[in-house]
Parts: sequence; C-alpha cells; structure tokens
Amino acid sequence: MSIHPDHRQSAGTTPSPADPTDTPAADPAGDDTLDLRVDDLVALLTGRQPAPTIAAHPTGTADADADAGDAHLDGDLLDSVASWSPADTRFGSFRLTPVRPARDLALLTRWMNDPAVAAFWELAGPETVTADHVRAQLEGDGRSVPCLGVLDSAPMSYFEIYRADLDPLARAYPARPHDTGIHLLLGGTADRGRGVGTALLRAVADLVLDHRPRCTRVVAEPDIRNTPSVSAFLSAGFRYAAEIDLPDKRAALMIRDRALRHVL
Repeated sequence: MSIHPDHRQSAGTTPSPADPTDTPAADPAGDDTLDLRVDDLVALLTGRQPAPTIAAHPTGTADADADAGDAHLDGDLLDSVASWSPADTRFGSFRLTPVRPARDLALLTRWMNDPAVAAFWELAGPETVTADHVRAQLEGDGRSVPCLGVLDSAPMSYFEIYRADLDPLARAYPARPHDTGIHLLLGGTADRGRGVGTALLRAVADLVLDHRPRCTRVVAEPDIRNTPSVSAFLSAGFRYAAEIDLPDKRAALMIRDRALRHVL
C-alpha cells in the first residue's frame, strides 16, 4: 500500500478556523523550547514572515538554475536543507535534494497524475499545475522546501519540509517554536507496500532533528482516511496526537518527539 500524505494549504493561505469543540488538548509537558528568534516570534504571533538570511552560494558553476535554487534554499528558516547529509536506511543510502523545476518537473508531474497519489495530493493535470505548486515554495520566504528523495542515486519520492509553526497548520494545534512538518509521496508502485515509506519517514525525521537543533518535534497531518500513511508514520516512530480539522480534510496529527526519538 502506498504512502501519500496530503496536499496542504500553501503559505499565506488563510484557512477557516477549526471548530472549537474539535480543538485537540495540549500535549503533555515534554521537550519544549524557548529558543525562538525575535523575528520568528513576530512571525508566529502576527502572521508576518521574516525574510530568510541567504547564504552566499559558491561561484563558478555552469548550472544557473541550480545556483539560484540552492542559494535561495540556504536560508535559515529550515537550516539549509540543501546541505543536509545523506542517511543510511535498510533500503540503501537516502538523501534529500531540493527540486529544480527544469530538471524535475516532468517526473513530479507524472507522479502527481498517478491516481493513488492524486486522490490525496489533488495536483493531477498538466505540468503547469505541479509547476505552480512547486514555484509557490521556491519563490516564497523559505518556510517550505520541496525536495526529491533520492535512494541509491535514483529519485523515487517527493518530500516537502516546512516550518509547521509558521504555517496555517499552526492554527489547528498547539504549535511549538520550530516545529517542522513533512509531506511524502512515493513515486513508483514498486516502492509501495514493502516498508519503504516507513523507512524514509524515519530517516527524514532523523535528518530534521539532526540538522535543526532548535526543533523539538517533527509533525505531519495526513488525511485521517489515508490509513496506509497513518500506519507508516506510527511505524516510523511518530505518535498519534489528535484529529484536527483543516480546511480541506480531517487530519491525523502525527508527532515525533526529539525526547522519544531513540525510544519509539
């Protein structure tokens, strides 16, 4: 069975407020953090987003598209996803590589038009549909980074790594500073139903916790109907925290805590 967390509201979209009767109870006291930059705090409280600090990108490369994309992604809202190291999994060496539309758009569009993926991501259609979805992240302020998941040099999955505390999702649950969210789809049917999704979810959550020291929790919000996805998150060390109402779905709030990463 396949793993397809769902298409979410893009940054800047204002969702309708959740029904107060469905608001989840606050999580038990745990590994919270007060290490929040002033500009992040302003963003969280007012909805205004801080501009990312763009690190200098090495010169001398012939790939202008890569230069522009990777330099943008080296901002500090997500601690330079482009520079994160690979992770070992039981299926091989895995790494995240930020999307470059000129290179990756055709592949992503094919995946989005797979009926099993389209049922939850809702991005089926011509390349322009996928292009618009990816462009909104690449041209945004750095709070969401679209990535290919590469397993032993083969691109086989799509991830979005995003700042959940700066996302509309934060209005639907008790967000903590630097909460980091992930979305996943597996591109090929051969990778579904044999534990690949679980292995990648665990690997990516570990990458987030390893490379984002201020993040104490990795979160996700798959559609409650997407039982393979929910099951994969549970197997990957996430806990089922609550059901939450989002504008386009009833979601399962899944959380992986830094304090429990070596226990679950």
